[in-house]
Amino acid sequence: MTFTLLDAILVAIMLISALLAMVRGFSREVLSVLSWVAAAAVAFLFYGQVTPFARQYISSETVATAAAAAGLFFLTLIIVSFITLKIADFIIDSRVGAIDRTLGFLFGAARGLLLVVVAMVFFNWLTPPEAGNQPSWVTAARSKPMLDELGVKLVAALPDNPEEQIRERFGTPPAAPDGTPAPDSGMADQPSSIEDAIQQGEQPAEAPAN
Repeated sequence: MTFTLLDAILVAIMLISALLAMVRGFSREVLSVLSWVAAAAVAFLFYGQVTPFARQYISSETVATAAAAAGLFFLTLIIVSFITLKIADFIIDSRVGAIDRTLGFLFGAARGLLLVVVAMVFFNWLTPPEAGNQPSWVTAARSKPMLDELGVKLVAALPDNPEEQIRERFGTPPAAPDGTPAPDSGMADQPSSIEDAIQQGEQPAEAPAN
């Protein structure tokens, strides 16, 4: 194996990502990721409470749900990012600023490697290696075995059937057939069979309030 274009791309992406992270600092990079995670968590947990308000202005339930989730996500992202930016600036200007930048360089290099690994996973999916259609600068690259191995581990760490889990969490229940009345709270107390009616009739009635 020789040093090919794929190896050069890997080195370039890792170096650029590492330099950018070093300038920004490790704390800012990590807090930036946490900001996105926090925004996604808030949107995921509370979009159901906001959707009824969005339905007052949007007729489509799907669009209203998406608007509620997006609004929560971006609002939380702006607020949390403002807070984390102040924290990161304080750390950069402190005595541990040099250590923070060094850790940022390492974090950026790892992030660049992850980007190339993900890209290689999709490349192998679009152009399977067993088909023999991959260019020589990919198959002969020194980094190709490492990228493939990391890609296999990354795919193995993903949950099974993520599309189905997303549909189950965000999907809407099937609509009732036409002409079928929606159940209300009053029908919940009605007996569903003759035996239930007899049992309810045998229970003593509550005394009227004075």
